[in-house]
Amino acid sequence: MLGIFLDSETNGLNVHRHQLIEIAFKILDVLTGELKDEFTSVVSTSVAQWAQSDPESLQVNGFTWDEVAHGTPPSGVGMQIERCFAKHAIKRGEAVFICQNPSFDRAFFGQLVDPDRQERLFWPYHWLDLASMYWVEGMHKGVAGMGKFPWETGLSKDKIAKTYQLPPEEKPHRAMNGVNHLIQCYAAVVGFPHKK
Repeated sequence: MLGIFLDSETNGLNVHRHQLIEIAFKILDVLTGELKDEFTSVVSTSVAQWAQSDPESLQVNGFTWDEVAHGTPPSGVGMQIERCFAKHAIKRGEAVFICQNPSFDRAFFGQLVDPDRQERLFWPYHWLDLASMYWVEGMHKGVAGMGKFPWETGLSKDKIAKTYQLPPEEKPHRAMNGVNHLIQCYAAVVGFPHKK
């Protein structure tokens, strides 16, 4: 089974008004933790779409118009992702997406590869989230008296990291920083059972 550990950066939080401006993912074997492939790209947007940016979002990720203007068009990024997924035979039942916030990432991912096309390609429709994995682990520990309940520690990725004595995500928030931190947190919460 493969895990597509994915993160994205956008110029706002509203998928109907804002745009995905960076995407990154790493494909790992979820049993061994072996890295199969990785991908990152800045995604270009139009001047009109950039003008609708939410300043708070840009403050978090630090993107500038100059960086985005020199990015790859969404259709080009989508084609690169399709080639990568084809190379690794990514398909439903043999791979899952793993994110910190999959409802957010999945909606914006559809700007690169249309959801109907994803369905025709038989891509995974399971987008799993780290917070739910941590919730289950935290509930077990809380009930057994071996740790705090998840709501006592918080569910953000940085708070999950703190629980496991891991550093916070590198700033500014860039997609590959998010992916690397996600994998660190996943390894602590879930682990790779056959990792050597």
